Amino acid sequence: MGSLGKKRIKEGVVISMKMAKTAVVGVDRTLSHPRYHKVVRRRKKYYAHCVDEGVEVGSRVRIRASRPLSRLKRWRVVERLS
Repeated sequence: MGSLGKKRIKEGVVISMKMAKTAVVGVDRTLSHPRYHKVVRRRKKYYAHCVDEGVEVGSRVRIRASRPLSRLKRWRVVERLS
């Protein structure tokens, strides 16, 4: 069946902490260009709920999918990696 009960987890870098209890996390992925076969880096931004005060801009964090918390927030910060 699908991944029932399995939470999606991603790792990324905190880009912004300007909102209250919200961290904007940029998750990078690399892929090969279909025609030119050059390695290209893509970044996607995720809005994550963050109540931990130890998280700041530039720190590496792990985020987990959750229920919708606001119009854009669907992730939670699980732990700070560095």
